[in-house]
Amino acid sequence: MVQIKPFKGIRPPAQLAKEVASRPYDVLNSKEAKAEAGEKSLLHIIKPEIDFDPIIDEHSDAAYRQAVENFKKWKANGWLVRDDKEHYYVYAQTMDGRTQYGLVAACHFQDYVEDRIKKHELTRPDKEEDRMIHVRNQNANIEPVFFAYPANNEVDTIIKQIVTAKAPEYDFVADGDGFGHQFWVIDDADTIARITNIFAKIPALYVADGHHRTAAAARVGAEKKEALLKSGGTYTGKEEFNYFLAVIFPDNQLKIIDYNRLVKDLNGLTPAELVAALEKDFTVTKKGRSIYKPTELHDFAMYLDGEWYELKAKEGTYDDNDPIGVLDVTILSNLVLDKILGIKDLRTDKRIDFVGGIRGLGELQQRVDNGEMAVAFALYPVSMKQLIDIADTGNIMPPKTTWFEPKLRSGLVIHSLED
Repeated sequence: MVQIKPFKGIRPPAQLAKEVASRPYDVLNSKEAKAEAGEKSLLHIIKPEIDFDPIIDEHSDAAYRQAVENFKKWKANGWLVRDDKEHYYVYAQTMDGRTQYGLVAACHFQDYVEDRIKKHELTRPDKEEDRMIHVRNQNANIEPVFFAYPANNEVDTIIKQIVTAKAPEYDFVADGDGFGHQFWVIDDADTIARITNIFAKIPALYVADGHHRTAAAARVGAEKKEALLKSGGTYTGKEEFNYFLAVIFPDNQLKIIDYNRLVKDLNGLTPAELVAALEKDFTVTKKGRSIYKPTELHDFAMYLDGEWYELKAKEGTYDDNDPIGVLDVTILSNLVLDKILGIKDLRTDKRIDFVGGIRGLGELQQRVDNGEMAVAFALYPVSMKQLIDIADTGNIMPPKTTWFEPKLRSGLVIHSLED
């Protein structure tokens, strides 16, 4: 069963919340972040390379030092203020008329180590190390990770009562994407205790987005535990460094959108030869110039040589009883990207690119039409059930399988590792 706790959040005053809050560090490149960052934006802390002209290497010592100085500055200026007592918080996001309500909590690193916080993706050591440096230097989790939990009626009721009982502390629509963000503080001691007890009976949490941040936070917690024991200190497991920042959503409120593929060349084939090769494992139907979007599992869209095609995987080419074999990303990887186009490793091959469905299928078409790419494939999105089945069975999804939207805003609340 999982351990969560309330914490003394470091967060902006209500009138500054929209100015401070930012998109996550990994959805913007440095140039985009520099253009987007206002004076008080958290981007100066999570992407500190933007404070240099010209922009410096984000992994340089100077950038890491700048992040620490900026965090100190934000606190000194009162742009980030620590609450005087421990709270849970509720963070609601609204996109396209759909709202999801997440509980903001501190999660214990031991739950990750012992697989009660379940993952579905592999992590890269270099990205883990980068996130670890940030956590170590700041002695805080600046950005939250995005978790799911099996929906619980009592938690839903508590959150609904909190949401409807009073106005939110923060309430704004983000510039650019138009998504709504609302934030409440839970300050009733009985409610806080009840939430902690409910989650103590929930068997697992699931990493939706933020695998590298989760792994890094767990490693920092383990490091601090080891350092305390080596110094002769008494370790209780309740020290604040054991915990890291997460927003936890019920699984039935989350929606995964498609994550699509573009390939730079046809591996020596002509368009006609590619179509012929595909017909061995797929029923191929030409759809014309109008964008075609897959409508069900094992249904794919392909844009090639100015035309959209529907590709339906033939019976026997997939295994619906295998949590990995049932995935459309597996089918496409095995039968098309590897077998026909010669792409063996999605993590390292430079011939392939990935585009989240939030950008629309028009971007796929545009990048093929302008000659940058030779062919595009659009997939039907993975379901939350598939993600949970994979995590529960200890399997790992292929790279770039899930895209959650909306993304969490960073800067609404920060968790300090100091008691």
